[in-house]
Amino acid sequence: MSTRPRPPGPRTGLLLLPPLLWLGVAYLGALGALFLAAFWTTNEFTGDLVRVFTLDNFRELLQASVYRTITLRTLGVAVLVTLVDAVLALPIAFFMAKVASPRLRRLLVIAVLMPLWASYLVKAYAWRGMLSTSGPLSWLGISPGYGLTGLVITLAYLWLPYMILPVFAGMEKLPDSLLEASSDLGAPARATFRRVVLPSVFPALVAGSIFTFSLTMGDYIAVKIVGGPTQMLGNVVADNYGVANNLPFAAAYAVVPVVVMLGYLGIVRRTGALENL
Repeated sequence: MSTRPRPPGPRTGLLLLPPLLWLGVAYLGALGALFLAAFWTTNEFTGDLVRVFTLDNFRELLQASVYRTITLRTLGVAVLVTLVDAVLALPIAFFMAKVASPRLRRLLVIAVLMPLWASYLVKAYAWRGMLSTSGPLSWLGISPGYGLTGLVITLAYLWLPYMILPVFAGMEKLPDSLLEASSDLGAPARATFRRVVLPSVFPALVAGSIFTFSLTMGDYIAVKIVGGPTQMLGNVVADNYGVANNLPFAAAYAVVPVVVMLGYLGIVRRTGALENL
């Protein structure tokens, strides 16, 4: 008897229709309205929207060096946070998938998920206390303070579970026979990790990097809490939308991370990593 799964029928398509409509109207519609507002301006005296097509907002983004600096800084922080999380996630996920017993593995998975149950603000303010000059880190002689270093540490902690879980799933799919064969052929542990483990879990690393990179690009709350004088793309957008009441410029600047992520996803797709998940 064949066990091949039957293709989805018309009933399945009807069940998927409401969430797809919600995605199209609520998400894509709002995103389209945001992009449309990027081509408007704000009246300097009344603060009202002027719904006349113009490229002034994008022209200001390209001409003002401060926005180029903030964009490059945001990209640098996003890349650094992603690399830190990848370096931390690889040994943790390997131990969970290949070394820990089944009972310990379940406990470790719960431990990784537990920070996600806590409030984002609670975790961010906890790191604000740890990074302060009178915090626990200063007792150990480490006092990064509030700024770029503290921001990278905080964001790396916040998004680490989003890197560990995909890498752990990738490690679980790695056959133990490959590791045993590498060991039998005399390869040292470092060579096995570099030539067997890393190529096998590369798609999972890419999946985790999409989460960490995109979440860092759009974050603006942690910047306010632990970033000190550091400015990043997200909080500039938030300030222009809220404090400056300049929705068109905020919308224009919000296009930048969308374009960056589309470019990043395009590069990832060309590597074929997503197809191998």
